[in-house]
Amino acid sequence: MPYLQDGRPIDMVFNLLGVPSRMNVEQLLECLLGLAGSLLNRYYRIAPFDERYEQEASRKLVFSGLYQANKHTANPWVFEPKYPGKSRIFYGRTRSPFEQLVIIGKPYILKLIHQVDDKIHGCSSGHYALVTQQPLRRRSKQGGQRVGEMEVWALEGFGVAHIFQEMLTYKSHHIRAHQEVLGTTIIGGTIPKPKDALESFLFLV
Repeated sequence: MPYLQDGRPIDMVFNLLGVPSRMNVEQLLECLLGLAGSLLNRYYRIAPFDERYEQEASRKLVFSGLYQANKHTANPWVFEPKYPGKSRIFYGRTRSPFEQLVIIGKPYILKLIHQVDDKIHGCSSGHYALVTQQPLRRRSKQGGQRVGEMEVWALEGFGVAHIFQEMLTYKSHHIRAHQEVLGTTIIGGTIPKPKDALESFLFLV
């Protein structure tokens, strides 16, 4: 793992794209203020406010805490005037500094506990939609896994032609293919390739 300028390793590394996509920009301010509070041995409880109180109010609050932590601990990397809120870290293997500066802090991290028993689901056969003859969606309806546009792109990118064919024919909504698979499975022969068009294509035509 990368480490700070004082030698302490970093516990977790987050992608910056995860902040604006969740519309949680305040997480960055909380991260920096948590670093200042840990160095000053101080806890912050701040009432909700916005920039109507003062221009750049939130940024001034965070940077003042980092500046106090810088003076208290005599660590110049905590608050650098040229790029406040950011610092330079080092690669753990080669000990060379990263080219870009990063935000370092101590935020609150909450982990959701996902139980496998509540999520696992499988179906061999089940209900089908009357119009498209596709399996129903959702686990509560004993449905199958939906293969949408992005899933098709992922399969095409890896070049898995046979899996791609099975998902769109035998495992999906090809009625004649279902019958052929059932018959050849009982007899013990080779499963033939589907020749007709899918039911959804016939519905569109």
